[in-house]
Amino acid sequence: MDEQQFSLPNTDILIVDDKVENLDFLAQMLREHNYKVRLATNAKIAFKSAKVAPPNLVLLDINMPGMNGYELCRLLKKEANTQDIPIIFLSASGQTFNKVEAFTAGGVDYITKPFDISEVIIRIENQLKLKLAQAEIVKLNFSLEQKIQERTAQLQAEIQKRERAQAKLLRMALHDSLTDLPNRSWFLQQLKQELDKTQQQPDYQFAVICFDCDNFKVINDSLGHGVGDSLLKAIPSRLECCLPQDSFMARLGGDEFIILLPHIGSLATAITTTYKIQQEFTAPFSVGKREICLNFSIGIVLGTAEYDQPEKILRNADLAMYQAKALGKAQYQVYNQQMHQRAVERLQLEIDLRNALKNNEFTLHYQPIICLKTGHIIGFESLVRWQHPQLGMISPGKFIPVAEETGLIIPLGIWVLQEACRQIKVWQQKYDSFISLTVNVNVAVQQFSYSRLIQEIDKILEETQLPSSCLKLEITESAIMENSDSAHAILQELRDRNIKICIDDFGTGYSSLSYLHQFPVDNLKIDRSFISRIKSVDEPNKVIDAIVNLAHYLDISVTAEGIETQEQLDYARNVNCEYAQGYFFFKPLNAEAVEAMQLLNQKKPLFLNV
Repeated sequence: MDEQQFSLPNTDILIVDDKVENLDFLAQMLREHNYKVRLATNAKIAFKSAKVAPPNLVLLDINMPGMNGYELCRLLKKEANTQDIPIIFLSASGQTFNKVEAFTAGGVDYITKPFDISEVIIRIENQLKLKLAQAEIVKLNFSLEQKIQERTAQLQAEIQKRERAQAKLLRMALHDSLTDLPNRSWFLQQLKQELDKTQQQPDYQFAVICFDCDNFKVINDSLGHGVGDSLLKAIPSRLECCLPQDSFMARLGGDEFIILLPHIGSLATAITTTYKIQQEFTAPFSVGKREICLNFSIGIVLGTAEYDQPEKILRNADLAMYQAKALGKAQYQVYNQQMHQRAVERLQLEIDLRNALKNNEFTLHYQPIICLKTGHIIGFESLVRWQHPQLGMISPGKFIPVAEETGLIIPLGIWVLQEACRQIKVWQQKYDSFISLTVNVNVAVQQFSYSRLIQEIDKILEETQLPSSCLKLEITESAIMENSDSAHAILQELRDRNIKICIDDFGTGYSSLSYLHQFPVDNLKIDRSFISRIKSVDEPNKVIDAIVNLAHYLDISVTAEGIETQEQLDYARNVNCEYAQGYFFFKPLNAEAVEAMQLLNQKKPLFLNV
């Protein structure tokens, strides 16, 4: 079979993803490559479809409402007519613990969103080639047995013919078509042999070096995938001169490569090789008339008799590599047990977070926002809190990033919006002094790009009967700039509903001043990092002064957040900030504390010196 002409136009691929845009994108691309495509928006539909007519391959999203991708994969693996279907997982997260869970569930590969369609096609082809090779081998062996009975004289010739065909098919299944390097399956086989040696020779050890390019997606997006492919093909030849002769190199997928150093005396050998790799990568790559510099993050694992599975070696190499990325990229890290422990804790936190959403473990606290002209409370910022049943109160700084990485920020954000609007409406019905008060709700980057954001807001306002003028949405600069194409339309729809827009943490993000003029913004919140620097009311702070002057020039009000001292309050008043919040006034309060504090009587200002 000629690898250059490999195609399976009748191949049936089932795509499972709860996001219609992902389904449409993948379906269109696969159909352009002559694949038959079936679509399913949830696991239940996908399971029924696969049982009735098993596809050749499944592209399966991990994070879906109801049954997630891991659970669906396990169900399919239990059914006789679907257990052999290759399943490739799709996820917005490239973290190693997600990959470990995917392979544990029975998946054969893992693709990180956003999709690189050329990578998707290669991954699909690799799995189809492997399955085809396996089926072809069975077919050829069966044919061979018949030939033995029919043509004894031709037995040896037929055996040799089929052995050559098998070898070619297996090579196709075990090698990467772009770089001609061995692939993941081949590398795992080599690792298994190395681990066998450690069991036979207690002192035997080897090393695995895993590396991938930092920000390779930028190259593909800016220069095109053709240039990216040329770079990937150039990497193996660049490294030939700095690798030991008995070493092995493979491409795991995308821009991720891995090297096996067998029979090394110590970790120092692996580190020395890593230094040589880094040195080779300092010189630019020539692609056509371009010179392109690449930086790589590298993870190192020392293989010893302590390991019992090759997959664990790859997992730990990935952990070390991602630790290198987290520490600033373009460097290496040697795996240690703490990395695995952190990954396990991170995975457990994600599991607990999903359960917390199901079990209503979240509550809201409310921090009052003060009008600096009158001294009255004019509204509250709603802040989510998680009371873990075993671990107690978990800091938002710990679980919010996990929610953002896993996509759980979408259902969590909807719950926060629902609960904040419900609570303010309850107070408005109970207390006349709350009629004009507003509630600020934070909107994360992923929420702002959520296609149903406006519909969800409309639904919540209708259900709670809260006037839209009482709702203010706090959006970061990064949320606007990362969605600049759609941001104006979204903000305008919110403005049409009389919902106010606050820019949170102003000055710490993109700080693109043009959007202040282009987009309908009502309020800027000066980040606490600027406010905390104020030590004296007489000491000028040019950044704060500039922010306030700019906002007022554009008819935008200003809130100083993080006020903790009298000097900071006086400074905010002197530069004519309209509003302020912080521990100087109140810490975030739960709903009962808001009522118990008897802050409902607004006849007198809370702060007489205002």
